[in-house]
Amino acid sequence: MIRSLFFDKEFYKKLVSIALPISLQNLISSSLNMVDTVMIGQLGETSIASVGIANQVFFFFVLLLFGLNSGSAIFISQYWGKRDIINIRRVLGFAVVSGVFISVIFTVAALFFPEEILSLFSKDNSVIELGRQYLVIICFSYIITSITFSYSFASRSIGKAKLPMIVSAISLGLNTLLNYLLIFGNFGFPQLGVKGAAIATLIARTVELVLLLSIIYSKGFVLDAKIKEMLDLSKEFIKKILKTTTPVILNEAFWSLGIITYSAVYGRISTEAFASVQISNTVQQVFMVVSMGVGNACAVMIGNSIGANEESLAIDYAKRFSFITPIIGIIIGVFIVAFSPIILGFFDVSPVVRSNVEKILIIFAIFMAFKVFNTTLIIGILRGGGDTTFSLFLEAGSVWIVGVPLAIIGGHLLHLPVYWVVALVSLEEFVKALVGIPRIISKKWLRNVIEDI
Repeated sequence: MIRSLFFDKEFYKKLVSIALPISLQNLISSSLNMVDTVMIGQLGETSIASVGIANQVFFFFVLLLFGLNSGSAIFISQYWGKRDIINIRRVLGFAVVSGVFISVIFTVAALFFPEEILSLFSKDNSVIELGRQYLVIICFSYIITSITFSYSFASRSIGKAKLPMIVSAISLGLNTLLNYLLIFGNFGFPQLGVKGAAIATLIARTVELVLLLSIIYSKGFVLDAKIKEMLDLSKEFIKKILKTTTPVILNEAFWSLGIITYSAVYGRISTEAFASVQISNTVQQVFMVVSMGVGNACAVMIGNSIGANEESLAIDYAKRFSFITPIIGIIIGVFIVAFSPIILGFFDVSPVVRSNVEKILIIFAIFMAFKVFNTTLIIGILRGGGDTTFSLFLEAGSVWIVGVPLAIIGGHLLHLPVYWVVALVSLEEFVKALVGIPRIISKKWLRNVIEDI
């Protein structure tokens, strides 16, 4: 049993071929996000907090896109298992149109009601004003981001994870260069501060989409769909997709609203508290790239297996991932403790913020085994298997029944230091794993969503 879990070359070859490009893409993204935070941090803790708060809108928006495209990817993975190109392109069209619709709503809200949105997270007027300057520029990237998401997720779902990785690397490298030029006014460019960071990101995301579509439509790619093919959507087809996709979107909506509520609690504690959590999350994301890669690889492998009518193989994959992910989490936790002091050396922050970050990162490390397992449980096994409704109740329930009440109790009622509030919130990861394990064992998560389409 142990030998088959850890020494199956074919399994790990397939896992690495999918997970490695995704992990590298996330590593590039997380590393450069950290560079962004360090650069903006040179302007002061108020600037870190303002951009962090403004990005709560983008965070919610991106997680809705993640839900939409994760749900669509379930179908694309299973259709790819039976090599059904026509329906892959229909699902891609559904994802693109739905994503653009969502992005228009967020763009309008951010453009016309920035102060009202930002005041939910901070009572510091200087933070709100800087955040407004950032938000009214960055919101123009939302439509661009939605289209990029749809094509990137579809590409991963058919096993072509290298393309979005390469394009993302180019885009994020450009973003960092433009940050250096526009935030600080280097080499004769205007010194624009947080406005410069927003402009840099807008340009980089535009370049990313142009590159991605240019490559897809010039190389005879599976996803080089014509508009007519993408819009060939019957009411029955849309209804079937929505049945599976809607719970995933709601999952991400409820979960992200919970995370935003956490942020509101941290922001109301103090600007220093919010900056501490913002930096800690940025550092954690760098170490979580392997987890996201493994979770997405699990979803693709399980989805492809179900689509090819190899359900026993899908069950075997779920078992293997359930065993290896906590081990990966423990290793990541050790790395966080070992390397975070070095990473923190790059941040120019006050002793109070530095002390908070050190404590928060230790808490993250303690709960990392549960967090990595849960990432693969939700994204990989449950969604990959088509069990999106249970995934919705599990994730939304753990956040709103456990995490949010504990955050409010710790932050508003007991007035605990921010790191203790983070510790209380982290208990939801333990509860999530406890409820999720029996679902894996029951095999009720395995559903062929394309069988009757």
